[in-house]
Amino acid sequence: MRIVYHNIVKNAIATSLIFLFLKGFFIMHYYSSRNSAIKTTPSKAILSGIAPDGGLFLPEKFPAGEINIEDMIRMNNYEIAEKVLSAFFTDFTADEIKNIVKDSYSGTFENDNLAPLEKVGDKFVLELYHGPTCAFKDVALSVLPRLITTSKKKNGIDTETVILTATSGDTGSAAAHGFSNVENTKIIVFYPEHGTSAVQEKQMTSCPGKNVFVASVNGNFDDAQTGVKNIFSSLKLPETKTLSSANSINIGRLVPQITYYFTSYRDLVNRKEINPGDKVDFIVPTGNFGDILAGYFAYMTGLPVGRLVCASNENNVLTEFFDTGVYRAKRDFHITRSPSMDILVSSNLERLISLLLGTEKARVYMEKLKTDGEYAVTEDELIKLRDKFSAACADDGEALEAICEVFEKYGYLMDTHTAVAWSAAEKTKNESSNKTVILSTASPYKFPESVLKALGVNSENKNEFELIEELHALTKAPVPAPLKNLNQNKILHNDKIKKEDMANYVLKKAEEQI
Repeated sequence: MRIVYHNIVKNAIATSLIFLFLKGFFIMHYYSSRNSAIKTTPSKAILSGIAPDGGLFLPEKFPAGEINIEDMIRMNNYEIAEKVLSAFFTDFTADEIKNIVKDSYSGTFENDNLAPLEKVGDKFVLELYHGPTCAFKDVALSVLPRLITTSKKKNGIDTETVILTATSGDTGSAAAHGFSNVENTKIIVFYPEHGTSAVQEKQMTSCPGKNVFVASVNGNFDDAQTGVKNIFSSLKLPETKTLSSANSINIGRLVPQITYYFTSYRDLVNRKEINPGDKVDFIVPTGNFGDILAGYFAYMTGLPVGRLVCASNENNVLTEFFDTGVYRAKRDFHITRSPSMDILVSSNLERLISLLLGTEKARVYMEKLKTDGEYAVTEDELIKLRDKFSAACADDGEALEAICEVFEKYGYLMDTHTAVAWSAAEKTKNESSNKTVILSTASPYKFPESVLKALGVNSENKNEFELIEELHALTKAPVPAPLKNLNQNKILHNDKIKKEDMANYVLKKAEEQI
């Protein structure tokens, strides 16, 4: 009997060890964009936000083929989201992923069709603004808090997580709302003073939640983003606190954005606009290069992507880079009518450089950017980077013209960021004959003054919230529910700080009792 019991225990131990070995074997690890030797699990990468050497986490391989196109066509948005998250975050269980998706999206978006695809003329517009803050960031920032909470439990971490984010407009409100009242978590949002629309600012400053802290910084977005990066690399918090990020530098923010590239492709197939396997071009208004990089991740995962067109406003550092191979952050900074794109240091470009040129090149180029304010890739390297990418830019005038033209011609209302992308699509349309999907990143009602100006209405010096009503009266386009009574919301956050004081502000709020 004793021998039998011994054998049972021995076999059980052996089975457990085999299971643990196989589990470890099948976990897709993440490495630093600047050093492939720095590796960690998906859940720990999510918790860290940024790699210890200042790099950004990348998957050691892409799950190509795990999302079958024929199967995907029959899936709903929730099922596709589950597929994407499971493929990239392999140390999460199927039940964990299913619950994360359900809890993130149920009741928080206008309907279960998280990202409707609208045909406008010969193009398609992917509407990503039907979430709680009416911007594309909602798709990912509804998921990230639950990814972090689950990751903490998975790794036996009970410290308080301090989430930092720098925003040029929409990330801040989406992050604040996403993390509001999340247990054992604080969210600190920095935004550039005078660098967002009144609607964007009100969404941030009126966000409820005892764990939410919002501060304007006397600088531009790059100042705020650089401050956050420096805090991650140098600030030491008490042992009871850990830092993480809600910006797209966090892989847990980037991966959920892959989902809507697949859902838009599914919709095109199901509407008989394309056949399975046909290539589709995506035009993406971008500043920090995160949203368009998610499209590249979708391509690497098996989505038939033709071109990824990087659409920039007057801060056209990315257009210049893809045209010339020179990344030049030392340049005049323009405050535009598409403020979420007013960025000169596009953090996620580092990920693309690392993937295509290697970690050492990424480290060298990022160091040159830090010390010299610019770097230049070689001709051969530029060819690699251009394989899937092209770029075009549009100034405020061109964006306003696009808004007017599209509304008059098709009765479709766009915001300023979508209009930049529309203009870029027109400028690059001869590059390809593929179907074109334009990513619409925000509701036009977040920028009513600019949209009204485009339609010929002089609304200068008027209250932006009154202009929402004026725009609705003129166009009859429905006003999103989260914006209807926004002006009546009480301001809960009015901190104003110098960019040099960001680290001290984080320390103070991290230690504050709530």
